Amino acid sequence: MATRKQSDRDGGAVLETERSRTKPPRLYKVLLLNDDFTPMDFVVVVLQKFFSMSREQATLVMLKVHRDGKGVCGVFPHDLAATKVEQVSAFARQNQHPLACVMEEN
Repeated sequence: MATRKQSDRDGGAVLETERSRTKPPRLYKVLLLNDDFTPMDFVVVVLQKFFSMSREQATLVMLKVHRDGKGVCGVFPHDLAATKVEQVSAFARQNQHPLACVMEEN
């Protein structure tokens, strides 16, 4: 909160609190993209490991990726979304899978 100085009737200074409004951070969707090479089981592991999904939730998202070409893993502020994308991409590379993970503004 910012403060504002004002004079009172006697010439003395009075401080008032000024409410500043902050905007909520922009949110970004983290998406997995389908490919013809990454095993479905690996995608489920990624969703469990990096997005804390249950096996059932992860399976549903994996099937959405498989059927629709992409699926939402979560919605996060920019820095967290970028970190998740990098972690998933690095993990996929380490395991020699071409799984693509991207983010887009929500």
